[in-house]
Amino acid sequence: MTESNRDRGAGAAALDGQAFHLIGVGGAGMSVVAQLLAERGATVTGSDAHDGPALEHLRDLGLGVYVGHDPARVPPRATVVVSTAIRASNPELLAARAARARVVHRSQALALAAQGRDLVAVAGAHGKTTTSSMLAQALRRLGQDPSFAVGGVVRDLGTGAHLGGGAVFVAEADESDRSFLNYSPRVEVITNVEPDHLDTYGTAEAFEAAFLDFAHCLVPGGLLVACADDPGSLRLALTAAEEGLRVATYGTTGVASLPAGSLVESHVHLEVTGRHAQGTQAVLTRTVMSDGGLSTSVPVHLDLGAPGDHVALDAAGAWAAGLEVGADPEAMARALACFGGAGRRFEARGEGDGVRVVDDYAHHPTEIRALLEAARQVVAPGGRVLVLFQPHLFSRTQAFADRFAAALDQADEVIVTGVYPARENQSDFPQVTGAMITDRMRAGRYVADREQAAHAAAAAARPGDLLLTVGAGDVTELADVVLEDLRRRGDGAS
Repeated sequence: MTESNRDRGAGAAALDGQAFHLIGVGGAGMSVVAQLLAERGATVTGSDAHDGPALEHLRDLGLGVYVGHDPARVPPRATVVVSTAIRASNPELLAARAARARVVHRSQALALAAQGRDLVAVAGAHGKTTTSSMLAQALRRLGQDPSFAVGGVVRDLGTGAHLGGGAVFVAEADESDRSFLNYSPRVEVITNVEPDHLDTYGTAEAFEAAFLDFAHCLVPGGLLVACADDPGSLRLALTAAEEGLRVATYGTTGVASLPAGSLVESHVHLEVTGRHAQGTQAVLTRTVMSDGGLSTSVPVHLDLGAPGDHVALDAAGAWAAGLEVGADPEAMARALACFGGAGRRFEARGEGDGVRVVDDYAHHPTEIRALLEAARQVVAPGGRVLVLFQPHLFSRTQAFADRFAAALDQADEVIVTGVYPARENQSDFPQVTGAMITDRMRAGRYVADREQAAHAAAAAARPGDLLLTVGAGDVTELADVVLEDLRRRGDGAS
């Protein structure tokens, strides 16, 4: 047994008597931190510019959250929690700094909530929400009662956060602003190291360097679990192993694909054996490398209720991490088979006039390509795949316009709407619009106004089609607009 956070932090004080105020508490990452801090005994308040389901959920839990930013409502002596999305001009943040209040990043607050637990941190440009959700739900089914904090709702559990009684804490670790470097994990799962967030990092090399820094955050004896199918992740794995870290890899490539003499400790081989609309079948085989040679386990069968090879790959990473924290291989595979998905990950939103509407968080070209490959597996015979896509961040749109166009061109018809700015300002990117993507496409239309784009998508759909609303911004709200148009049309046709 390696030294763990739980061993080092046994008896760590709870947060009773401490107060935290979260600015932007309605965000996916912030809302789960708020819930966990409250479950650790802290008094938690928060504010957000907009109301929504996350605030409603926190109110139901008894937290004092409100809409709007009012410095007068920030409790005295509270630690103020912010994310990178919170601008320096925010009135509550200005007041906190003027009062010399303690201000911490969301990741630092999450680390406080995880005190005394064995942290399993899942990172990567994409796939981390699904992988961390799978791992948390599977370990819960196995009776470990893990704590978890993921950036989406685990559908079968009805929440993205839980403070469990077990030793393990599963957390989605955000690399976008280097905040994942605030953790000290026992296990790290790296789904990929594909360059993103170049507004923060500047270069692909700097992005990869941050992941090596993250590997160095492992507690002594901790394990790095890295996807060998991704070149950046494989480079990380090999470098970390050469530095003496414990490393395991996973992927559809076999052990033979690893360089001769590699110091990687073990490799999980994923072989997809079946693809259909209801899910994916695969076989997992683990090979341990040692001075005595290779030792290969008995193959374990995996039967997932979600389509897509990328989902099976995420399951392989979760399986490998589960074994490290004590799960039985067969039992872990059975538990993963029960995974019902995470919110906004190929989430069915409804049907109207014979058109199925599915919402997905994909906002990187690789994610979109994988999403559309999965969509082809579930679309009705003769049906088409339509996409309503909202780009996320001007900088990402500018950097990856060509790749977005190539990925989206896998669909039969695509409507791209205005860029969701998040933390960025349009004035800093005056020439960047969704048209940068559609100008490079064979079947793309740019409709700047989001409501008009939703109506246009609904009008383009025919019975038997699958229509996807895609993006990390508020495009999820447009699924309801599309469905209303479709159902109204269907009622009129009947």
